[in-house]
Amino acid sequence: MTVRLPPPTRLSLPDLLGLATVGIRVRPARTVLAALGITIGIAALIAVIGIPASNQAAVRAGLAALGPNLLTVTPGQNLVTGKRAQLPAESVPMIQRIEPVQSASAIGYTSAKVRRTNLVPEDETNGLAVAAARLDLPAVLKATMRVGVFLDRVTEQYPAVVLGARASELLGVEPRPGEPAPPVWINDRWYITVGVLDRLPLTPEINNSVLVGWPAAQRYLGFDGRPQAIFVRVDDEAVDDVRAVLGRTANPQRPEEVLVSRPSDALAAQRLVEQAYSSLFLGLGAVALLVGGIGVANTMIISVLERRREIGLRRALGASRGHVASQFLAESVLLTGIGGALGILLGAAVTAGYAVAERWPAVLPPTALLGGLAVAVGTGVLAGVYPAARAARLAPTEALSTN
Repeated sequence: MTVRLPPPTRLSLPDLLGLATVGIRVRPARTVLAALGITIGIAALIAVIGIPASNQAAVRAGLAALGPNLLTVTPGQNLVTGKRAQLPAESVPMIQRIEPVQSASAIGYTSAKVRRTNLVPEDETNGLAVAAARLDLPAVLKATMRVGVFLDRVTEQYPAVVLGARASELLGVEPRPGEPAPPVWINDRWYITVGVLDRLPLTPEINNSVLVGWPAAQRYLGFDGRPQAIFVRVDDEAVDDVRAVLGRTANPQRPEEVLVSRPSDALAAQRLVEQAYSSLFLGLGAVALLVGGIGVANTMIISVLERRREIGLRRALGASRGHVASQFLAESVLLTGIGGALGILLGAAVTAGYAVAERWPAVLPPTALLGGLAVAVGTGVLAGVYPAARAARLAPTEALSTN
């Protein structure tokens, strides 16, 4: 007589998930601590990917708005005295005579000190510069106004200022649209604030400056009329050719004392530095994830030791080794999956918060989100393989005899 054995039973997915949640629900404190390492690691990975992506989006938007055809002319160093050189007062009109030059404008720094009020100590200027500005500066830089208007032929003659984006923040002068902006104190008098510029990614010196009209700076601040930074907009196909002759054009007598740069090149170098830092933080995030994975593996091994009688009882009632192994492996994956999901939310929140603070567009690549969850699940699989195999190897009699 042949006895047919019943076919081997298989755990359905709902049953497997139900079993996996048992160990997690009955030990909530241990679950939270084990998932915390995974959460921190995944959050670090998401933030390290999301923040540079947001920065690059802001830079690309700035380059698209301002264009790569902007050149900057600044005085270099005097080769005889070793001091900072000076550009001639007529540098801007001479540069405007170059045929491929579309437009040129300039600012000139003064020694004046700006404060929010006359009650603020003189040395508390927040490192802001007071600069004379030509009226065509916004057109050359393609700058837009956050609030108010730029200087005109009337206000450039009198004590009036336009604030750069960073200068506005440091001075606490951030008026709402339609509201009059408070004045600022420069040297010995009040200057009315007629406008605030939006942030310019290619010209941070403008962001940190308080701009006064060219004639007003000469009349009230002792400005000598020499530009310290000339911004030149040229035809796209002639950028390199114009760059080669700008030094001799701006200062024919001492062209070696003239520095010509393209702000977009500086941004490219800045991106390389940021990529290096991103790689560093990515490594730190990977280390945190590794520590979290080890913590999960340790938690699962302890869980196997504590639940030997449960394992033995299940084996005695007919559960196969595969059932036991899949239960503990599912617990490990579920534990890291929960930590990974929380890490994605935390990393997304950090990225969005940082982007809003820096006024960047918040960018979270979908590949980073999916990749973060996949890394968390993969970590759970690796961390749970050994504990699951150890649980499956336990013999029912040995497990049930454990005190």
